[in-house]
Amino acid sequence: MAEELWTKEYKIERYRKMNATAEKGAVLFAGSSLMEMFPVEQFAAEDKLRVTVINRGVGGFITDELLANLDVCITDLAPRKLFINIGTNDLSDASRSMDMIMGNYAEILTRVKQAVPGVKLYIMAYYPVNYDAATPEMKECLKIRSNEKINLANRELLKLAVRFGGKYINVDGPLMDKQLRLKAEYTIEGMHINEKGYRAIYPQVKKFILE
Repeated sequence: MAEELWTKEYKIERYRKMNATAEKGAVLFAGSSLMEMFPVEQFAAEDKLRVTVINRGVGGFITDELLANLDVCITDLAPRKLFINIGTNDLSDASRSMDMIMGNYAEILTRVKQAVPGVKLYIMAYYPVNYDAATPEMKECLKIRSNEKINLANRELLKLAVRFGGKYINVDGPLMDKQLRLKAEYTIEGMHINEKGYRAIYPQVKKFILE
């Protein structure tokens, strides 16, 4: 069962079952591993927030996979607010163009707005990485998924936010060192963020949850 828990298919089926009794109209977080690993439900509970916060991130997802599972991850829950961070795994694949990635992202937002017309969209900037702090097995990936590429992608996300009437939110400031890289003490292997890092950005995210 331990290995099964790591599969995307298992997580989707688990979410499908959870959605049957989950509160509709909640504040929803969706995306890939950088969203799944964000313990925002835990933080909201610790803060005793008077809103329901739900995380439906799935590690390893690319934009195509979120599109294919949009019902389970987003629309079945009819969220009041959607915080979304998807596409970083696409950025790690040199064969996927920026136009392809952003085209898929636009299709995700289009379908979400069609299914949940009143949803407020919060398009989250992609987080920085740190090549120098990366483990050997991660360094090859970060040669492709560089901070320069991430910055370019973030400029495209801003355009999407304007186009779809959402908010582009960049909470990366507390995560960055003086070289604008992900702080070494906040990363697991140069790319993913540890709990300390998520706690550093949570106060900014909380403001948007409560506004």
